[in-house]
Amino acid sequence: MDANKNFYIAEIGNCQIRFWPYGSNTGNVTMSSGVCGNATDQLRQPYGIALDPSSNILYVTDRLNHRLLSFTFGAKNGTVILGNNGAGLSNTQLLQPFGLYYDSYSKSLLVANNNANNVVRVAIGATNWTLVVGSINGTSGTSSTRFRYPIDVKLDPIGNLYVADDYNHRVQFFYNGQNNGSTIAGITGVNASNATTLSYPRSIALDNQLNLYVVDHNNHRVQKFFRY
Repeated sequence: MDANKNFYIAEIGNCQIRFWPYGSNTGNVTMSSGVCGNATDQLRQPYGIALDPSSNILYVTDRLNHRLLSFTFGAKNGTVILGNNGAGLSNTQLLQPFGLYYDSYSKSLLVANNNANNVVRVAIGATNWTLVVGSINGTSGTSSTRFRYPIDVKLDPIGNLYVADDYNHRVQFFYNGQNNGSTIAGITGVNASNATTLSYPRSIALDNQLNLYVVDHNNHRVQKFFRY
């Protein structure tokens, strides 16, 4: 949602980004042609979207094309920011990127690089990524420095990092600049449905008091966890 309460919606199955004006009951397809593919006006399962509020440029993780694109408002053709050279683990490739967060302070993008089991940072204008947390070589795990298919990522106002660690059924918290996380929601490796557990958490959000909201996918619910 932008500052004027307009919505941008990633339509995974329709391979497009839809713009939904505030107060309207219809949306407009503004980014891509709506045809699934790998051209610059096509997407394959777009998932993460992030808006730069100063430029109105929209960034999109194009999951099955293993790339990150940018779109100016209303454009059908995007610009490849990173990837588009096959799935892989090098710092010029992505491996099924999912969640995306625009960091206005550093002018960079945080990417939940799902099948690579890491979170990476892409500076605007750069042609490669730098590792933030997780494995540099794609290794999964359950320790405080590893993930199993991280799927969403957020920062709080002081730069602390939150990661939805999908197959570990938890949300991990990392202090700014640290790569050793702590579990603030869910229990590592426990797939359950009580009030302290999660089942494949897919998306996370913070309110202005830093309370955490989790889309608890397989439990068909949204869970609220009070500030760490």
